[in-house]
Amino acid sequence: MRPIFTLHAGEYLVGSYLETKFKNVALWVPARDIGIDLLVTDRRRRKALGFQVKFSKDFLVTHRGPEFQQRLRATGWWTIKRTKLAQSVADYWVFVLQGFASRTTDFVVVPRGELLRKIDAIHGRRSIFQLYLTVTADGRCWETRGLKAAEQLSIALGGSSQPKRDLTRWLNNWKPVSQLNR
Repeated sequence: MRPIFTLHAGEYLVGSYLETKFKNVALWVPARDIGIDLLVTDRRRRKALGFQVKFSKDFLVTHRGPEFQQRLRATGWWTIKRTKLAQSVADYWVFVLQGFASRTTDFVVVPRGELLRKIDAIHGRRSIFQLYLTVTADGRCWETRGLKAAEQLSIALGGSSQPKRDLTRWLNNWKPVSQLNR
């Protein structure tokens, strides 16, 4: 076991949130890289959930025009290898979007298999893909990589013709942890 390790910002934000909101769960950090960043168990350690955590800086203030600034909370960007996702032992992948201007923190808590199916439906079976997650001011989450400016603006204004890109059902959805919290 290596004696020194650090948490990255996303792991810290997820851990801090879970400790604050769910008093009856235990949070564990693996001593070595096992493909899970955080392990959450019920207090009796009978049930467990493994989380792979991904963090991105907010690209809203630096890469989006003024027409987006009041309509979006945050936009993040990740590069993911398909094999890493497909072979992941984590139950859930958590994408952390910390809105700089909006001073918000949002979590996209998506089951690994669902994430893989969603990405395949949007981008095909590429070996490496870019994922742009955007959280709107009205609390919706979209995968916006490759969309034209007009469609991105439509999403920001509250509409979209791209339902396969909608990840709102996983936005701040900590239901799996709340089931451990009993």
